[in-house]
Amino acid sequence: MNEQYLTIWDLVLTPIYLLILYAIAKWIRNKNYPVGHPMRQYFLPGLLVKFFGAIFIALVYQYYYGFGDTYNYFTHSQIINSSFEKSPITWLKLLFRVSPDNDPTVYPYSSQMLWYESPSDYAVPVIASILGLLNGTTYMPITLLFALISYSGIWAMFRTFVQIYPNLHRQLAIAFLFIPSTVVWGSGLFKDTVCMFGLGWMTYTIFRIFINKDFSIKNILLLAFSFYLIAIIKVYILLAFMPALGLWLLMTYSKNIRYRSIRWALNLGFAAACVTGVLFSSQIFAEELGSYSLEKVAQTAQTTQRYITNVSNLEGGSAYDLGEFDPTLIGMVSKFPQAVTVTLFRPFLWEVKKPIMLLSALESAIFAIFLVVIFMKIGIKRIFRLLMTDPNLLFFVLYAMIFAFAVGISTGNFGTLSRYKIPCMPFFAAFLVVIYSYSEVSFGLDRSSKENNLRKHPVLD
Repeated sequence: MNEQYLTIWDLVLTPIYLLILYAIAKWIRNKNYPVGHPMRQYFLPGLLVKFFGAIFIALVYQYYYGFGDTYNYFTHSQIINSSFEKSPITWLKLLFRVSPDNDPTVYPYSSQMLWYESPSDYAVPVIASILGLLNGTTYMPITLLFALISYSGIWAMFRTFVQIYPNLHRQLAIAFLFIPSTVVWGSGLFKDTVCMFGLGWMTYTIFRIFINKDFSIKNILLLAFSFYLIAIIKVYILLAFMPALGLWLLMTYSKNIRYRSIRWALNLGFAAACVTGVLFSSQIFAEELGSYSLEKVAQTAQTTQRYITNVSNLEGGSAYDLGEFDPTLIGMVSKFPQAVTVTLFRPFLWEVKKPIMLLSALESAIFAIFLVVIFMKIGIKRIFRLLMTDPNLLFFVLYAMIFAFAVGISTGNFGTLSRYKIPCMPFFAAFLVVIYSYSEVSFGLDRSSKENNLRKHPVLD
C-alpha cells in the first residue's frame, strides 16, 4: 500500500539543506585538506554521491516500493517528536525507551510504535527524531543528515587505509567511497547507514589507538560509542569483525619478530586462543547474544532465510535458494562457498527479474571479472603468500568472507541481500585493488612524489 511520506516541505527544505551541508563540507575540506593534498579531490565528490544516493533511494521507496522499513523508522520519529511540544521530559523518556509500565506518561506514544520494545530497531528512529528537531521532522532532510553521518564514518575508514597505502588513494577511494550498492543502501534512513558510520569510526579509532599509539580520550570514547552502536543495532557485524581485527593486530605486531618459527607459533597460539575465547564467551554471554549465541546462530540463520524466502515468493520477489542445510554449525559451514558466492557475485545478469536488480547484477559482475583477472595475473600461490605477509590484506578478506557468509546464508532474497551486504563490500573491494596493485608496482617501501606529498599533509590528524 502506497503512503505519501514526501511532502511539499521536502521539496522546500531539501535544496536548502543541500546548500548548507555542502558549504559546511567545503569549509571542512579547505581546513583539513589544503590544495595539493591527494585526498582533497575526493572529499566533496564522495559526499555529493552520498547525497545523491540518499535522494535516489528515498524516491525509489516512495514511488517504486511504496512502503518499507525506512518509512516505519520515519513514522516512529514523528511520534516521538510529537511529544516534544507538550513535554520535553516525555520526549527524553521516549528517547531512552522508558517502559510504560514504569511511567504511564509515555504510553500514549509508545503504544503507537511497533518497535518500541526492540532496541535494535528503535535506535534508528531515536537518531532520526533528534535530527528531526532541526527540520520539523521532515523525511528528506533527515535522510540527508543520515547520509552525512554515514559519510563521516566511511571517510574515516578511507583515511585509515590511505595512511597504510598512500600511493593507492585513487583505488581506495573507489573501494570505500564510490561502490554503487554502498552509496545507495548506506545513505538512506536505514539501520545500515548508522552501522556504516559505526564501522568506519570503529576501524579508524582502533588503528589510531593500537597502531599509532594515540590513546586520547577522544579516540577511546569514539571507539566505545561506535562499538556500542553496532552492538545495539547489528551485533553480527561485530561477530564477523572481531576475529579479523584480532588477527590483523596480531600479524601487524608479530611482523617485528625476527624469528619465523616464533612468529608462526605466536600466530597459531593466538588463533587457538581466539577460538577458545569465542566458545567460552558464547557460553557466558549466551543470554545477551540471544539468537546470535553459538547454540542458536544456525537455527536463527535457517529460520530467517526461510522467512525471507517465503515472503519473497509470496510477493513475487527475487528469492534465491542455497539448498537445505541442518540447523547446526557444521550444517551452516557446508554452505560456505554458496553463501559467499551469492553475497559477493550474485545476482548474475540472467537472474535479474526487476529493474532495481540490474544495479546489483552489474556490480557483482564487475567484482567477479576483477577477481578472475587477479587470479590469472597473480596466481593463487602468490595471493596466499601476500596474505601471509600483509596483515591488512588478510584483515580485508577475512572480515569480508565471514560477513559475506553470514548474510548470504541467512537472507534468501537478492533485494534484501543487496542492502545487508554493504558493510563488507568496501573491505572486499579494498582487498582486490590492493592485491592487484602488488602485480603492478611495488609500493610498500617506495617513496614516490605522491607519497611524499601525502606525508606533507598527515592523513590522520
